[in-house]
Amino acid sequence: MYEETTQRIKVTVKTEFLEEHSDPDEKRFIWAYHVKIENGGRETVKLLSRSWKITDSLGRVQSVNGTGVVGETPVLKPGSVFEYTSGTPLNTPSGFMMGSYEMKRENGNLF
Repeated sequence: MYEETTQRIKVTVKTEFLEEHSDPDEKRFIWAYHVKIENGGRETVKLLSRSWKITDSLGRVQSVNGTGVVGETPVLKPGSVFEYTSGTPLNTPSGFMMGSYEMKRENGNLF
């Protein structure tokens, strides 16, 4: 499990290899990632966009950028939590991801 907190927004990510959806002979390895976003601050925030870089063990990079997550731009009130699951195929059995979310406070400030 991986977690990071920025400006009192805590993001926790847990990965899971989906063997039943993978085909090693075809070099197709499917991974799910479960994301939990917690607002530990005193202000309501809205998740506007995400930007991920997914790198396989050979160094090949996929970029995922766009509005919201899983078709939503969730609003998180103080103390609330938003969770979602998504996935990615890799051509190698392992890799890593890193990225960020763009959030907006009620006063319009972005972070």
